Amino acid sequence: MGRVRPKGILIGAAMMALCAPVAFAADPPVLPMVETELTRPALPPILTMRDRARVENALLADRLDTVIPRLMRDQKIDMWVLVAREYFEDPVVATMLDAESLHARRRTILVFFDPGEGRPVERLTVSRYGMGDLFAGAWDPQAQPDQWKALAELIARRDPKKIAINTSSLTAFGDGMTLSQHGEMVAALPQIYRDRIVSGEGLSVGWLETRTPAEMKLYPGIMRLAHAVIAEAFSDATIKPGKTTTADVVWFYRERLARLGIATWFHPSIALQRQGVKGFLDGDTVIQKGDLLWTDFGINYLRLNTDTQHLAYVLKDGETRAPAGLRAGLTAANRVQDALTSSFAVGLTGNEVLAAARAKAVAQGLKPTIYSHPLGYHGHGAGPAIGFWDNQSPDIRGSLKVHANTVWSIELAATEPVPEWGGQDVAFRAEENAFYDGRQVRYLDGRQTDLTLIPGRPDR
Repeated sequence: MGRVRPKGILIGAAMMALCAPVAFAADPPVLPMVETELTRPALPPILTMRDRARVENALLADRLDTVIPRLMRDQKIDMWVLVAREYFEDPVVATMLDAESLHARRRTILVFFDPGEGRPVERLTVSRYGMGDLFAGAWDPQAQPDQWKALAELIARRDPKKIAINTSSLTAFGDGMTLSQHGEMVAALPQIYRDRIVSGEGLSVGWLETRTPAEMKLYPGIMRLAHAVIAEAFSDATIKPGKTTTADVVWFYRERLARLGIATWFHPSIALQRQGVKGFLDGDTVIQKGDLLWTDFGINYLRLNTDTQHLAYVLKDGETRAPAGLRAGLTAANRVQDALTSSFAVGLTGNEVLAAARAKAVAQGLKPTIYSHPLGYHGHGAGPAIGFWDNQSPDIRGSLKVHANTVWSIELAATEPVPEWGGQDVAFRAEENAFYDGRQVRYLDGRQTDLTLIPGRPDR
């Protein structure tokens, strides 16, 4: 057989980008939050796996010390019981495992108990295997072989007034207790404690959505890493007009992250809009000069997620900037962002924020579609949704309230006619990540206010 030439872009300059040396550091960069992002940010130093584990464990210990007591006392719950099985972790339990515990072991039961009177919240594990220094072991299988009976005895000794377990009809993040686990736990308890079981939905959502000061020191640097990889994808080192396809750029992302040792929480997207063509083109569409490119890209690093949508324009011969209509479209999306971020208020539901933001945008003559969501331990995180791309009306998933110290994906689109494209309607999608401190919304590493420009020169 003859030699087969590799398909796609992973040759030449693009392969050099994939193999670019990576700088390593013992600690992640601490960057300030800014309003406008850099045009082509450099890739920040990457932590080794050992250093990542050290940072992740420190963040987790701090969260357990500070977030858990506040949540339990605010919600007046004195015991929280979480149950998970190996490879079938409760969404909350999965975030409470230390960096060396990749999964729950056999059956892992975690118990938080607040004894009251300002005393520290106990952190216990009724499990055969320990949980490092984070949870104290509370089961001796030699003395009590039955794990459920051991849990029941622990509960009886502490006599809690409310026992929260993770059951919820509203959110998967609060619904981690399986039917079989629930049945076995309840069967082991005397009736007096069965009657004290309540939903831990509020604790689950609060734990997952709350960002600590220690995490917020690192989140802008995580965002910078994602922005830097997007800049590599939206460059003439990766994209050769007339040759590179949208699928090529998608797989550039995957290869680049694999070489960096960074995870993506969803398969990246690349699509384009083109003069004279309705809607978006993706798949194996060849990128041409004059195309408006769109990407949706997110990473998971130090257990925190990013979720970003950016736009780029491929210059035609003789052009030095994008057509005015395309630039105006991105500005319209920025104005919708402003309408949304100015509508946040503690205690409002996601549906109420959506209604307020849409009213502001529509009053300005904009055509908004808003579909924002919390961000943190999960890409589509715990907390209230603020609209959906296919539903701009109130939704049960938007019924939860907005809280301070939360991170958000400010995700939306503005649809605008582009004069240079014969008045064709173009969707200007934007997604930036931001922190809400209870007073204002601030972007983690800025937002895109100018289209990224990709030179249209042929491959050299």
